[in-house]
Amino acid sequence: MSMNNSPNVFLDPNANRFQVNIINESHDSNETSQEDVGSDPPHYEETSFTDETHNRLRISYRPGKRELYDNFIQNGEKTEASLHPYDTHSKMYYLQTFGHNTMDPVPKIDYYRNTGSVSGNKLSRPSLLEIHEQLAKNIAVSTGSVERVANGESTAGDETAVSKEEENKSGFVKFGWVKGVLVRCMLNIWGVMLFIRLSWIIGQAGIGLGVIVILLATMVTSITGLSTSAIATNGFVRGGGAYYLISRSLGPEFGGSIGLIFAFANAVAVAMYVVGFAETVVELLKESDTLMVDESNDIRIIGTITVVCLLGISVAGMEWEAKAQVILLIVLLIAIANFFIGTVIPTNNEKKARGFFNYQASIFAENFGPDFRSGEGFFSVFAIFFPAATGILAGANISGDLKDPQIAIPKGTMLAIVITTIAYIGVAICAASCVVRDATGNINDTVVPGMSCNGSACSLGYDFSRCASQPCDYGLMNNFQVMSMVSGFGPLITAGIFSATLSSALASLVSAPKVFQALCKDNVYKGLEFFAKGYGKNNEPIRGYVLTFAIAMAFILIAELNTIAPIISNFFLASYALINFSCFHASYAKSPGWRPAFRYYNMWVSLFGALLCCGVMFVINWWAALITYAIELFLYIYVTYKKPEVNWGSSTQALYYVNALDSALALTTVEDHVKNFRPQCIALTGAPMIRPALLDITHTFTKNNGLCICCEVYTGPRKLCVKEMNSGMEKKQAWLTKNKRKAFYAAVAADSFRDGVKSLLQASGLGRMKPNTLVIGFKKDWRTAPATQVENYVGIIHDAFDFELGMIIVRISQGFDISQVLQVQEELEKLEQERLALEATIKENEFEEGKGGIRGFFRKAATLNISKHETKKESTINTMQSMHVGEFNQKLLEASTQFKKKQGKGTIDIWWLFDDGGLTILIPYILTIRKKWKNCKLRIFTGGKVNRIEEEKLGMASLLSKFRIKFADINIICDINVKPNKESWKFFEEMIEPYRLHESCKDITTAEKLKRETPWKITDAELEAFKEKSYRQVRLNELLQEHSRAANLIVLSLPVARKGIVSDYLYMAWLEILSKNLPPILMVRGNHKNVLTFYS
Repeated sequence: MSMNNSPNVFLDPNANRFQVNIINESHDSNETSQEDVGSDPPHYEETSFTDETHNRLRISYRPGKRELYDNFIQNGEKTEASLHPYDTHSKMYYLQTFGHNTMDPVPKIDYYRNTGSVSGNKLSRPSLLEIHEQLAKNIAVSTGSVERVANGESTAGDETAVSKEEENKSGFVKFGWVKGVLVRCMLNIWGVMLFIRLSWIIGQAGIGLGVIVILLATMVTSITGLSTSAIATNGFVRGGGAYYLISRSLGPEFGGSIGLIFAFANAVAVAMYVVGFAETVVELLKESDTLMVDESNDIRIIGTITVVCLLGISVAGMEWEAKAQVILLIVLLIAIANFFIGTVIPTNNEKKARGFFNYQASIFAENFGPDFRSGEGFFSVFAIFFPAATGILAGANISGDLKDPQIAIPKGTMLAIVITTIAYIGVAICAASCVVRDATGNINDTVVPGMSCNGSACSLGYDFSRCASQPCDYGLMNNFQVMSMVSGFGPLITAGIFSATLSSALASLVSAPKVFQALCKDNVYKGLEFFAKGYGKNNEPIRGYVLTFAIAMAFILIAELNTIAPIISNFFLASYALINFSCFHASYAKSPGWRPAFRYYNMWVSLFGALLCCGVMFVINWWAALITYAIELFLYIYVTYKKPEVNWGSSTQALYYVNALDSALALTTVEDHVKNFRPQCIALTGAPMIRPALLDITHTFTKNNGLCICCEVYTGPRKLCVKEMNSGMEKKQAWLTKNKRKAFYAAVAADSFRDGVKSLLQASGLGRMKPNTLVIGFKKDWRTAPATQVENYVGIIHDAFDFELGMIIVRISQGFDISQVLQVQEELEKLEQERLALEATIKENEFEEGKGGIRGFFRKAATLNISKHETKKESTINTMQSMHVGEFNQKLLEASTQFKKKQGKGTIDIWWLFDDGGLTILIPYILTIRKKWKNCKLRIFTGGKVNRIEEEKLGMASLLSKFRIKFADINIICDINVKPNKESWKFFEEMIEPYRLHESCKDITTAEKLKRETPWKITDAELEAFKEKSYRQVRLNELLQEHSRAANLIVLSLPVARKGIVSDYLYMAWLEILSKNLPPILMVRGNHKNVLTFYS
């Protein structure tokens, strides 16, 4: 069979997806060969990318084969998919993009959306399991679903279309970069400072330093703008402005702290701008002698009326607010243009007397250098000017109302900074080139021949020399209305002042609720959910508007804005600093998720910008800076303590990973040293909540000291095991975190329990942080368990020794597994929930009952049925409770928590019988330095000779003192090798009886057959060979009963069974008789490498 590729099968210009042409197959090799003769080389997969919205697949026909395709025309119409004439596959075959039977979807944005995305619904791609496993047969394809399936969509696509349709119908307002960002930022940056304070600043600092002041402020805002642009283009930006950008970059701790003070700063800024407007109006009323009450109260009255009007515009909707902003910008631009026009209109004598002479080189030269007065200096002048450069976040603050924040924020913000900076520098230079620093305002102060005259005005015919000795009212240094004097039409400057103040107030009035609403939606502060609700088509934060209005009104009525102003400026600067730091931090963390589309930033420049913002905070007002830091620190600690349950993939998380990785890599270069040895344990707990006591005792000597990994092995069909394992992984790690267990959870799926543990022993850990000790619970049911389980259990011990790990077997009287108790508790909780739901239903029915008539009668009947059902349910609960009384073992529950409790005064008895490198003595020492075990004293028991008791005791005391391990007593046991008493030995023999082969009592053939059938049984030869060792284990139990029955904990040297020689059941019998009827016991065996040293 040969293949001929037709390039025309899918060449539809209207296709809207990634398409690959179907390969046409022919079963007639001769015919195919003839067709291929002299034809072009074969075409392979061809792709096409187009942007059209409709997708129809066309069929290309081979010569003479059209009748074959006609069979696939249904009801006189072409099918939605291209069908192959020789195939017998189901319809699903033809619905896939690549023309063959695959569930693989093409790349699509909807697969990458978050759940609940505003811009579209999230679709779920087929799981790896669905693709990897055998394809399900007879897939039904519903009518009309062909196009969706072919495009890798699901029915959720319909929901997306519906939601978008509704969005379009509702008229959801979104702004572009000009109206949404550029206009707002320009209006917010151009404030009252431009019209009434810039001339004074340029008079103090001169043209040279004045331009530097402007450029220095611009440098701070420009760096912040670049950082904002980088963060805003690193993914979809929702509403919340500065709060959203910082919180998604640095996490809820930084975002939550700065978000609250940023929203508050914007709310108070409304009051500041409104009072600025009211003061200008009151000045006009004062000039015309039409004050209503007095200056202070008039400011309050006008401010209140203004805030109410602005609130009305804001509540009316963002569209109305945007229209108002455009009108205010036009007025502002006319006022600025009016000033520049005024500088070239020939001046008159009155203006000359006030210091305005049009453009003069002598005035430019004189005003170029600084002339600081009244204790002012460069930094004080800078501190006064800097608030005029803020406002760059006005566009970002309404990020949720922008069509495309990723384009609008960078373009609008950076262009606004450039335009406003040019305007500030232009106004400053023009004013300083036309107006002298001091002027009397008296038209008669002309130059008198023979009189001394100082200043550039002398060459222009005016003598303002007396201003050096007495205060004057005009000139750059004295008159705040220089721009009105210079302009072509003075009232337009007043209109510009109105426009600047009102636009800034309006922008702040919109920004504060938007930022606050985003903060409340994230539920960072639990008590603020009330303000998260939005209203109308634009999800307007009406409640936030009311709160902002109340704050603004309060500060207008207090009228102590001079005190609060520096703090508000520092609040804004703190947010700028954190935005810059966010950009630096995200770059420094090197997270693959940090891929901003905006490339014109540098991490070190952003860090410099953050430090610069912090420095400017202290330049403006040092005590305000300290207050800002204190408030931010308090909020940061509060949010950190509350730990909001959010995961935004912040750069803080990325940096944690980078730091951990660097530390782990650095650790690999450090050679192990005995002084730094610490137990790093694998604990075979299964699910950690199932065997809490085993985890607790392991955690006691690993907490803050070593690695602890709780391990679980899943056995059975791999697909089911992997599914169960993956679904429970996060839940079990979360349980460890919730219960403050500093441990990791790891699980493997394996064919057998032993194979799984082998994998864990070899692959767990990272670099130097690898387990060196295996901790397991004693297998209490070894006598009733299948032989394979016993073989696996003992095999794990052998494997641990093979891999040179230490071994700890823990035994407590009640056992570790509390799964049955947990199951009963879960059942009872479910029944209790059902009972409460039933009671709620009954109460609801009783509430609606007494309405009379037929309906009331039927309600009563229904209630009666429910009551009967309740009685039945209660009896079921009682039955369940009584049925599980025996199973609900209170002693088992108490035993599972015994290592959580503080141990009273008592002893930890250490039976250090064999030198294993020191692990047997190190583990109990670590326990005694823990808070729960610190009241327990160490008692040492070791073997020795009768005639050398004192020497042995002194030798052990000397060894322990060199190890710097404190002990209460040392006991030398001399009769370990004495035979145990008959009762004890009889118990041991009865215990192993079911597992003995007794081959000596049978003929050779039968004995050999039994050995083959039951290789795990204990042979007579084995029992005889290890009789002395069996005696020792039984005798040790007698000694333990005699000396350590009252101990809080026993730590005992674990006997080692030679692999392949000692049978599994004999070894389990040793462990059983050794640890029977004793307090909690740890059977420990190190890997015979030193873990203790007395060298410094």
